[in-house]
Amino acid sequence: MGASSRERRRHPAPDSDHRSTMTTTVITPERAGSLAGLFRERVEASPHKVAYRQFDAARGSWTRSTWAEMACEVGRWQMALKREGLEPGDRVAMMLRNCREWITFDQAALGLGLVTVPLYTDDRPDNVAYIVEQAGVKLLLLEDRTQWQRLLPVRDRLQTVTTIVSLRGFDDDSVPGDPRLTAAADWLFGLEGDLVTRLEEPDSLATIVYTSGTTGRPKGVMLSHRALLFNAHAASRCAPLGGEDVFLSFLPLSHTLERTAGCFLPMVVGAEVVFARSIPQLAEDLRVVQPTVLVSVPRIYESVYAKIQAGLKQKSALARLLFRTTVDAGWARFEHIQQRAGWSPRLLLWPLLGRLVAHKVLERLGGRLEYAVCGGAPLPPSIARFFIGLGLPVYHGYGLTEASPVVTVNRPDENLPASIGKPLPGVEIRIGEQDELLTRSPSVMLGYWRDDEATAATIDPDGWLHTGDKARIDAQGFVFITGRIKDIIVLGNGEKVPPADMEMSIQLDPLFDQVLVIGEGRAFLSALVVLDAAAWREYARELDVNPDGDDDLRSRFVERSLLARVQAQLKDFPGYARIRRLTALREPWTIDDGLLTPTLKMKRERILARHRDDVERMYADYAES
Repeated sequence: MGASSRERRRHPAPDSDHRSTMTTTVITPERAGSLAGLFRERVEASPHKVAYRQFDAARGSWTRSTWAEMACEVGRWQMALKREGLEPGDRVAMMLRNCREWITFDQAALGLGLVTVPLYTDDRPDNVAYIVEQAGVKLLLLEDRTQWQRLLPVRDRLQTVTTIVSLRGFDDDSVPGDPRLTAAADWLFGLEGDLVTRLEEPDSLATIVYTSGTTGRPKGVMLSHRALLFNAHAASRCAPLGGEDVFLSFLPLSHTLERTAGCFLPMVVGAEVVFARSIPQLAEDLRVVQPTVLVSVPRIYESVYAKIQAGLKQKSALARLLFRTTVDAGWARFEHIQQRAGWSPRLLLWPLLGRLVAHKVLERLGGRLEYAVCGGAPLPPSIARFFIGLGLPVYHGYGLTEASPVVTVNRPDENLPASIGKPLPGVEIRIGEQDELLTRSPSVMLGYWRDDEATAATIDPDGWLHTGDKARIDAQGFVFITGRIKDIIVLGNGEKVPPADMEMSIQLDPLFDQVLVIGEGRAFLSALVVLDAAAWREYARELDVNPDGDDDLRSRFVERSLLARVQAQLKDFPGYARIRRLTALREPWTIDDGLLTPTLKMKRERILARHRDDVERMYADYAES
């Protein structure tokens, strides 16, 4: 992002003199041939360069692994997998947090021609059982005994699994016996072996990734070696990435965005990946690791934004004015660099304001971020403007699991934050019926596992993948998502309302942690809102009500006060997009209670079923008033 970004690239991260700052060779799909071939080529090209870094809790320090060391470990795991008698094409699953062993198991399996099935560590047991059954998984790798204890109620459904390996081992006193259980230390004991890279056809199946559907059962997306290789390499061509870059990995590797952009992409360019300890420790990890690349979803940026805004409320009026002036000056500078605006006197303020204000915020993010990529869901333009105005290069993109997953992304020299960018090199897009965004490329999935009907409904005879998202393309080629074909509320008067856009806008107020807009077939819109606990306590004091009292929470006085804040967030929406009633809740919707998918999408039908009485009360009360 301008000269300052390029200057930062000349300086290695602290405590990183162990790795070269020279840009490494980019490995092409043709050279790699397969995902296992990509790993072998990287090992041969950069054997002594650090590949991964993770925190060792026992030592209290970060440990590093070179590509050569990773190859030795992969060969060892391959010996253990071969001893299981698995055949090419057999499915094996991993249910681990992001760590070195996730990569080791994935590469060991891929090198033997096995098909990997990633599972979310916090997914519900019945969902895990369904995936294992449907995919016919033969070996399951778990994190620890706690995961096995969670799966105990569904273990009778894991009929296809012959071996269950625990990375951290089992405690015999607390885990019921099962002949399939083994600790990784025992499973791997005494094994050594050279790296095996089975020659795979590029279009052979590499992995089955189950989409976290918001309705019905998840579908298994079949992704080939070619699809993932093509996508990772095409993404690498969108920005000057290389061996000096450091990726901070915290989105689950079971999410295809993280797997492609946070695993295979760094492998393509030879960058280092550091595994974050946890989401609660992310702020500290950012400061310590000082990454140059961060791949995230909007919720993380929204959280940081909300915390900064809450902090500003405690500052003086002068401090708030200085902050707003900094963001305005930074945004003017960005628009000038992007050649969308001429020179402005505000640009003269940036050098001083950047040092006094913006620098302090960026230091909290490590101080070296050059690519803050946002995907998985739309990033509100106001938040993008906020961070870009502070000098953080935010790049909004778009994708879906069925496309491996990246379809479009903004670039350093072509960044229009309100858009989802332009297609990756080699990726075709067009607008179909009902303004649906269609895409076609080698990244498109082979189909849905054992579901020909769903496959035919998603990929047409000409190879176009139907995304289900409405879009438009402007004269410069930038793509804008305008809504979902199915996720539309049709009010009783025929007006069509995109609930996701409204929910996102309401959540910009830090008081509202989760929001579900309701109104299908009704006379007006209402909402269920989950309040942020800390923000609600503070606001309750302002209203002089008991923050723990259900009667106060459901009172008309509190509801009207909350509605006023909601309407303030919706001021730019059409008049019919008005929330007339709401129900405030204190208990958040979670994955464990089945109301969120593992990727934190709301399961609308289940939430509505859970709160059916609240919904009916809102409409009945309004009709009577």
